[in-house]
Parts: sequence; structure tokens; C-alpha cells
Amino acid sequence: MTPDREDRPPGDASDEIASLRARVAQLESAAPARPRHRLRSFFAGLLIVLVAILTPLSAVATWADDVVGDTDRYVATVKPLASDPAVQAAVTDRVTHAVMEHIDLKTLLSDVAPEDRPRLEKALGRLSGPLTSGLSGFVHDTVQKFVSSDAFETLWTGLNRRVHTAVDKALTGSGGGAVKLTNDAVTIDLAPVIEEAKQRLVDRGLKVASKIPEVHTDFTVMTSDSIGKVKKGFRLLQLMGVWLPVITLVLAACAVLLAVRRRRALVAAGIAVAVGAAILGIGLWVFRAIYLDGLPAEISQPAAGAVYDALVRYLRTTVRMVITVGVVVALAAWLTGDGRAATRVKAMWRGGIGAVRDAAGLTGGPVGAWVHRAKTWLNWTVVVVSAVIMLVWDRPTGVVIVWIALCALIALAVVEFLDDDGSPHVTAAPAG
Repeated sequence: MTPDREDRPPGDASDEIASLRARVAQLESAAPARPRHRLRSFFAGLLIVLVAILTPLSAVATWADDVVGDTDRYVATVKPLASDPAVQAAVTDRVTHAVMEHIDLKTLLSDVAPEDRPRLEKALGRLSGPLTSGLSGFVHDTVQKFVSSDAFETLWTGLNRRVHTAVDKALTGSGGGAVKLTNDAVTIDLAPVIEEAKQRLVDRGLKVASKIPEVHTDFTVMTSDSIGKVKKGFRLLQLMGVWLPVITLVLAACAVLLAVRRRRALVAAGIAVAVGAAILGIGLWVFRAIYLDGLPAEISQPAAGAVYDALVRYLRTTVRMVITVGVVVALAAWLTGDGRAATRVKAMWRGGIGAVRDAAGLTGGPVGAWVHRAKTWLNWTVVVVSAVIMLVWDRPTGVVIVWIALCALIALAVVEFLDDDGSPHVTAAPAG
């Protein structure tokens, strides 16, 4: 029999402790060291950084292939500019100036037929000031009425369809030899607008307008000199088209699969995508200010700003969409973890929906048991489907993105509501 602890001599206890320590040291030396997976973690982090860099480039590549490389898309993008007040004002001023340069005031009244004099004098008599300012106001008013009409919108669409090749060349450097840039700028020839204005002036009694020769004046859409430094890179992005976004998604998936802590890597990948898109949004805002500051003095900055905003409108929408997708994926990965804050949030979510279910007195039954077993996969399916819908939606607006997020939240709430593990629910005892 083993002697009792109090019957052992003091030396035996110290010998036993020393023996145990030697045994532990032997076991620790024999056990294989736990791999730190430093190499896997390093490459996973490197891929996530690469995803953050490629995210804005992917958005620009998609925009370049979808808007700049497609004439119909480009025309649909710039069509609303025909109704923009800044563009209408700039076109009106340019056409008025071109018409006034070709009207000889000295011979104006002498060339007017006697039967047209009362009509012209009546039109000019309503305008105060000297003859020059009165006539200029008369022409300006006539041109402005035309620019505000539906006929100008149709004419504007046709002009931009013809100028799209020049826009593509200015941004990418592509295009045939017939495409010409005027003074390092993409311009629209307003000669058709001037012809229509001349006819309307004649109809209003200014017959001398019919003697104005064919006038060509340009309206600047963009200056190629301001973007010449990024032309080669832009062309490369356009050639990548839809492949660069696919490559970015594949790299993000590889980073998650390679990481030791995959859930944490998925959170980091989602944040990296959102941060990359946010940097692009900030870059668009900064480049707009630089672009407008570099314009010549004769170009209307409000009109140029309206053109810039129209061209990058789809790109800005893409930025908002990608930020939303990145945040949703990161948030979903975080909430499915076992962190203290995530556990509290999930407890509040489940407690609120469970209170509603208990108040209604509903039980899940077989459906609830199945939902309970497949709950994780169902939640991730909702997240993935929502992200895919956002990515494949053709030019989603902010309202569309909000509605997709709300539908995803409702779907997650339905899954939680149907979840029932079969445990008995506590029923309050009747009062009294």
C-alpha cells in the first residue's frame, strides 16, 4: 500500500516533485512544436492588401468598358446634360457670341425689307439699352428658348453620338486617324445649333440672320491634356474589362482560404474592399477639383463640372455599391464569430425576434428544426445572394442598394424567426 501523505518523509515529497518536473520536461521536448503558420498568414495578408489595391482599379475598368467603350452607354450617360441649366447657359452664351460676331449692325436696318421693319422694331423695342445690347439680348433670348426645347435634346444626343469616338481616344489613346482633337480637347461642333438659331431669328423678324454664313464653334466636353498622364493606364484598364473584377474576387477568396483564421481574414477582406472603393471615391472628388482648376478661362466651369459629374455618375454609384458589399460581408463574418461584442449583438437580435415569436405563441415544428440545423448556411446564403445581386445589377442607384440591404435584413429576420431547436418554451403561470 502507498503510505499516507503525512507518513512520507520530507525528502520523498521533494523527490516526487522533481520527478514530475522531469516528466513534464520530457513530454514537452518530445511533443512536436505547434506550427505558427507564419508563411500562410503573411501571404494571406499580402493578398488582402492586393485586393484593396485592385478594388478601385476594377471599378474603373468596369466603367471604362461599360461607358467609355460603348457608344449607346455613353450617349445615355450624357443625354441628361441637355436639360442641365449650366450646360444650357454655356451653349446659349457660345451660340449667341458666334451669331453676334457675324451680324453687321451698320447695315442691319438698311437690309431689312420695309414690310419687316415694324416687326423687327417691335421685337427690339421691348429691349432696353443701346441697339447692340438690345440685339444681343434678342438673339440670346431666341437661342435660350431653343436650347430649352426638346429639339435641342434630340440634337444634343446626335452630336454626342458622333463625338464619342473622340472621347474614347482622349481617354484611352485609341481611335482611327480620322479622329481629331482640337487644342488637346474633345469638343462638340455647335454648327447645327447655330443653324437652328438662325432660322428661329428669321422667323422672329430678323431676316438679316439668313445672311450669316455657316459658323463653326466648339463646346468643350473635356480636355485631354488634363488626363494625358493616365491615358496608357486607362487604356490597359479598359482592355481588362470585366476580368479585373473577377481576378480581384478570386484573390480575395484565396486570401480567406489560405489564412489560418479564415473568419478574421474574411472580415479583413471585406474591409479592404470597402476601403479601396472609398479611396476611389475620394480620388474622384480630388481629381474633379484639379480638372476644373486646369481648364482655360473661356470654358464654363459649371458646365464642365456638370459634364464631369455625368461621366463619372455610374462610377460613383459603383463606389457606393462596392462599399456596401464590403461592409455587409465584413459585418456578416464578424457576427458569425464568437467575440464578446458579436455575441452580445446576436443575443439582442435573437432575444428580440424570440420575444415576438413567443408572444405570438408559434412553434417551428419540423420546419423550425430543419432551419435550426441549416441556420448558418441559410444566413450565409442570404448574404452571398444579396452581394451577388448588387454586383450584377445594371447601374444600381442608391435606392436600389438600400432596398437590397433591407430585403436581406428581412430574410435574416425570417430565418431567425423560424429557428426552433425543439426546446420547451417557458409559459407564464396564470395569475391568481
